[in-house]
Amino acid sequence: MKTTMKSLSLSLLAAAMVLAGCASPGSIAPQAKLHDSAAELGLSSSAAPAKVDATWWTAFNDPQLNALVDKALADNANLRVAAARIERATAVAESAGAADKPNITADVELQRQHLTENYIYPPPLGGSNINFGNAELQGSWEFDFFGRNRAALEAAIGSERSAEAERDAARVALASNVARSYFQLARLGEQKKLAERTLAQRDELLKLIRQRVDAGLDTNVELRQGEGSIPEARAQLEALDEQMSLTRHALAVLTSQPPNALDALAPGLQPVQAVALPAVLPLDLVGQRADVAAARWRVEAATQDLKSARASFYPNISLTAMVGLQAIGFNNLIDAGSRNAAIGPAISLPVFDAGRLRANYHGKAADVDAAVESYNLAVLDAVREAADQISSSQSITRQQRQQDEAQAAAESAYDLATQRYKAGLGTYLTVLTAETNVIAQRRATADLKARALDTQVALARALGGGYTARPPTSVAVSQSNAVTTAAR
Repeated sequence: MKTTMKSLSLSLLAAAMVLAGCASPGSIAPQAKLHDSAAELGLSSSAAPAKVDATWWTAFNDPQLNALVDKALADNANLRVAAARIERATAVAESAGAADKPNITADVELQRQHLTENYIYPPPLGGSNINFGNAELQGSWEFDFFGRNRAALEAAIGSERSAEAERDAARVALASNVARSYFQLARLGEQKKLAERTLAQRDELLKLIRQRVDAGLDTNVELRQGEGSIPEARAQLEALDEQMSLTRHALAVLTSQPPNALDALAPGLQPVQAVALPAVLPLDLVGQRADVAAARWRVEAATQDLKSARASFYPNISLTAMVGLQAIGFNNLIDAGSRNAAIGPAISLPVFDAGRLRANYHGKAADVDAAVESYNLAVLDAVREAADQISSSQSITRQQRQQDEAQAAAESAYDLATQRYKAGLGTYLTVLTAETNVIAQRRATADLKARALDTQVALARALGGGYTARPPTSVAVSQSNAVTTAAR
């Protein structure tokens, strides 16, 4: 029996191969090519890896920042959505992995039927009421000779891994957005301190002007100028308060809190923590980015989908079997004579489908092209972003050295102008001009400090944010390995 079934299956397979030309994908094929070689991207294969710690934000030594990032990563709704997508992809992979396994169903049917007298039933059956009973176990097992199910499983696993990489990319983006918003709030706080200092200086100068007017040394022109500078400084303070409030709201939402939960948060600008910067972009940059890894897995999933679609042009061969009980009369159902059994192979082959399979295959080929070009774009964006942040970090360091000198000169000029005015040797206009320059230099210094911190955050993200690829979570992986081993 076993030999007969094997011979029959081989005969069906041979016949299927002969008929396989009835429907064909023809010359349809993807056209896009992957562009991720070191030479194409300007990456150095000899450069040392530029590793970033998975908790890179702790290097800023700010407990408030650490707590905010931790809360965001634990409670953010976008991450929960990403986790749900992984669960969905896992379920699809598990379903695809089950396609190569036997399928067994049970069917029990009991019915009472009145048989017509004017049909095929002879008397006394015709015109009588009959009880029918049927209890069956049905099984089927599809032989994946052409790899359709195996390719579908690999496509599902690729989608699962892509979903996991997208979740990791969302984590890196969320941590960096929290840190950047935090440092933006710190920058605004520093600007507010400068604005408050400026307001205090103008109050002091206004008192001095009034004393000089009372002494007949100045006119009302200088008095009106001094009085007009006070509302201007207060308006700047109000604008900064508004910006700080909006930034706190944004930071609260990032950390899954009500908008006003962080109204008391007032961080300062810490000294920038040094990060070892690569002189050239390392080759392993592409592998460190979760968004690039997700795009690469989408290419893999689309490629396997295309293979599965191609296998649809070939025969579908399966083995079906049935065993059960079938009888007229419920009392006869469990009788030994009611036994019913069947077993045999089955084959189905697309011969004419009005081009549906070709259209589906054409669409899958286009999906591969789209996935490949999206990957190419993701790689180019990743390299550009890393190169931008490295250049900005190096430039900001040089700018800060020059800015320190410029601010020192402006502060000295302002002190001299104030002393000369107090001594009656200079005009108030000279003081205002010097003060305007000092305010501009102080703001520029604070902005550069904030930019340095922001660029450190952006650089950590550009270098991958500590991403490390993890194995997919579904049991479909072991199923895929088992299928691959069996195929070999």
